[in-house]
Amino acid sequence: MVINLCLGSIYSWSVFVGPLTEFFSGMGQTVTASQILTPFSLFLAFFALAMPLTGKYIEVYGPRKITLVGGVLCGLGWFLASMATSVTWLYVAYGVIGGLGVGIAYGCPVAVAARWFPDRRGLAVGLTLLGFGFSALLTANIAGYLIGTTGVMNTFRVFGIAFVIIIAVLSMPLVFPPSGWKPSGWTPPAPKPGAHVTCECNREEMLKSKGFYGLWICYFIGCLAGLMAISISKPVGTEVVQIEAGLATFLVGFFAIFNGGGRPVFGSLTDKLTPRNAAVLSFVLIAIASVMMMMAAAPGSTGTYVYIISFALLWGCLGGWLAIAPTATASFFGTCDYPRCYGVVFLAYGAGAIVGPRLAGYVHDTTGSYTGVFYPVLILAVIGIVVAFLLMKPPVAKE
Repeated sequence: MVINLCLGSIYSWSVFVGPLTEFFSGMGQTVTASQILTPFSLFLAFFALAMPLTGKYIEVYGPRKITLVGGVLCGLGWFLASMATSVTWLYVAYGVIGGLGVGIAYGCPVAVAARWFPDRRGLAVGLTLLGFGFSALLTANIAGYLIGTTGVMNTFRVFGIAFVIIIAVLSMPLVFPPSGWKPSGWTPPAPKPGAHVTCECNREEMLKSKGFYGLWICYFIGCLAGLMAISISKPVGTEVVQIEAGLATFLVGFFAIFNGGGRPVFGSLTDKLTPRNAAVLSFVLIAIASVMMMMAAAPGSTGTYVYIISFALLWGCLGGWLAIAPTATASFFGTCDYPRCYGVVFLAYGAGAIVGPRLAGYVHDTTGSYTGVFYPVLILAVIGIVVAFLLMKPPVAKE
């Protein structure tokens, strides 16, 4: 959980948007909203790309060593970002190197939790990822304090050094249980349609099923909406709703409570309601949040509380999808090839990371406001409901 708290510091990015824009302006460089959001997108994209490439190595070398390698690269990316003299430097140091590090380490705690707790897999995965979701609660406020006292680049440096040390130490306990292990006194329940494993699939078999494509599309939509919201949380607060900058920074941490809490909540709901029904619930909440933000941005509207509720829902649903998707992957396709299977499913997160923030940056650059981004998000939420109903189903077990 603490490892994930370090890895999830990316969710504090909106706190860096304004200070980085000012930093580069002081160097005589003009940066657009799209450019300053690109390191965030690249970080998450390479995070997602590293997941399927790392899966088989977790099995070969064990979660401890892979977590250590990922943690060192993550910290190195943050540290090198502190030396940036251009946005392009940030793209490589923070986006590529830091993102690869998180992608390498991220799958290890999830895989460990899924194997140690087969009786409560959704809850276990959700709690393991709680640190990632809650990260901004701590890191956004720490970053805000450090930026105000020591500068934005020194903040990158402090975070990088701290992450290397913390992840290196806490990677030591991560091991898989013995083959065939199960909790004492626990007997696997009889399968329920859509709720428990109906087959054990390898990655190639998973890719042939309709359930995979339904899960992937739904995961993409959920991540697009959530990561878009995370990347612009502070600017929307200060520019659209026009709240004070300090309050906007505090709210980024406040929203992280919902991002973190959404993981065990939706993990448990996925166990009880089936992955498809949990997905539909998330899309209904995303649609409600989008409509509320349209209302908050209307002329003459006092939208502070509406903004807080809307972004809390969007952050919470992103956290929910980071529990729904890994749980659904194990429930639909089994755990025999889980790291490789979830690695491919997780590419939807990377795609959402590219499209969501880029969409927000494009809307801002062309209209001068982030308001218009909530219209396509609403449409995508409705599409997600339809796809979940039609395709998000487990494959039929082979006779």
